[in-house]
Amino acid sequence: KAEAERPVEAEAPRILDRMAISRPLATGLKAVDAAVPIGLGQRQLVIGDRQTGKTSLAVDAILNQKKTEVICIYCAIGQRGDAVAKVIGAIREGGMAARTIVLSAGDEGAAGLAYVAPYAALTMAEYFAHQGRDVLVVLDDLTHHARSYRELSLLLRRPPGREAFPGDIFYIHARLLERAGQFAQSAGGGSITVLPVVETQAENLSAYIPTNLISITDGQIYLSPRLVRKNQFPAVDLGVSVSRVGGKAQSKAFRSVAGNLRVTLSQFEELEDFARFGTRLDDATRARLVRGAAVRASLRQAERDPIPALEQLAVLVSAMDGQFDGLSEADTFTAMSTLRASAPRDLGPLADQIAHNQPLGEEARAQMAALGKQARQTLGKQDGANP
Repeated sequence: KAEAERPVEAEAPRILDRMAISRPLATGLKAVDAAVPIGLGQRQLVIGDRQTGKTSLAVDAILNQKKTEVICIYCAIGQRGDAVAKVIGAIREGGMAARTIVLSAGDEGAAGLAYVAPYAALTMAEYFAHQGRDVLVVLDDLTHHARSYRELSLLLRRPPGREAFPGDIFYIHARLLERAGQFAQSAGGGSITVLPVVETQAENLSAYIPTNLISITDGQIYLSPRLVRKNQFPAVDLGVSVSRVGGKAQSKAFRSVAGNLRVTLSQFEELEDFARFGTRLDDATRARLVRGAAVRASLRQAERDPIPALEQLAVLVSAMDGQFDGLSEADTFTAMSTLRASAPRDLGPLADQIAHNQPLGEEARAQMAALGKQARQTLGKQDGANP
């Protein structure tokens, strides 16, 4: 018991006790693993308005660790009791209850508990990291944490600063998040990956607390209400989302796909805005719009359904190869389901290449595209239509 007792406030590891981030953390989400990758030891901010799926994204990342040895800690700060209960239920149904710690400081509790909660979560993570384990910490969310600290500071009669927050609000989050990282063997050899969540209002990324946290973390996953209104889940806006570290830890198979994915989607979004004015489009532009719509549809994913790397790559490669062009939303989902079901059987040897961090060659991509073509042809037979 004495060995397990640690101070809630602890000094962050020294630079000499840290190592470069070199291993990926798979979330099971196509939009994240391919375009905004996360490395073990990274601090990746999850940011967006209310009801955009921030908690769902973090919970899916936890559920995807079922086949790994990563220990997960979910810290709920200022959340309603029913919301925390739903998260606990999802973790139990996903089979991750045995390796997940849930720490809750509810909205009905004292402000001091909400303030201390994330520091306690990092202390628990450090206990396992010093034993050489990898830990994933979700802090949901730091907007409530900042408000609880403001409440404490006003009660202590500290002078408010910008936007009524105390002057050291940046410091409390900096000293919290700098405790994450990939640690050297002299410091235990483990890692602490943190997914802090922050809520914005009316897509205002330049507000005080979001700006602070963006500058502290190693990148952000921005969930856009505009994509939510288009029924695009997870609503990851790849134009604003960025990972400043995870690309170096990303597996080579995903790296070979990610570049084309971003370019295709960015071109599509520009043309989509342009096409709204009813302008006459040439054949090449129309083809680019059809391809972009298919690629964006391929990034859609059901909640609580993390996908293995092989199936993700098969879907993405098939979409960018044009196998889903012109399909309706329902047909695209059906084709993706057929492709996912057949990928482990027909592409089994490629799973070993991906696991051993080997890049996808032209032959492997051709096999994935051919399997996507078969899935589309199966769809055509089911509908009795020309595929």
